[in-house]
Order: sequence, then C-alpha cells, then structure tokens
Amino acid sequence: MNFKDTKVWKIIKNKYVITCIIFLLIILFLDENNLFVTRSLRHDVAELNYTIDTLKQGITADSIKAERLKNDIDSIERYGRETYFMKGDKEDVFVVTRVAESD
Repeated sequence: MNFKDTKVWKIIKNKYVITCIIFLLIILFLDENNLFVTRSLRHDVAELNYTIDTLKQGITADSIKAERLKNDIDSIERYGRETYFMKGDKEDVFVVTRVAESD
C-alpha cells in the first residue's frame, strides 16, 4: 500500500488543512507577537508585579515610620541621633569609620 493512497494523506492534502497548518505556524512562530514573545512578556509582567508588591511593602513601612516621627518625640530624637549623629546634653559622639586596607 502506498502512502499517497492512505486516508491520512488525503486529509493532509486537503487545502483547508494546509491553510490551517500554515496559519498556525505563522501565529506561533513567525508573527510579531509569537509564542516566545508572549512568554517573555508574561515573565516580565510577573517580575514587575513582584516589584510592585515589594515597593508597596516599603511604602507601608515608611508610612509607619513617618507616623511615629510625627507623633513621638522619642522617635524623633532617636532618628536624629542615628542618622545625623546628633547628641544630647552632656554627651559626646564618636564616629568610627573603617579604613579600607590597600594591597
């Protein structure tokens, strides 16, 4: 039996099947928005959503810190001491820096 005489060959030879196969190949591989580009864009969207979530958490933490600084005098004093090396009455501030060793 010859392959060209089989039912499969008659189906493959059909012009509508050939047109559909060509259309699918164009859509999946050759189009500007092909399968690989779509996959890459979905990955990028997932990364950006993760970044958005991380930044929202940072905004929430900063908002809490800002509220503490608005309402609590002790937290203002602590922030000034830690960030700007301010000192209270009868105190000395020593700033210790590490010098990098060169070879």
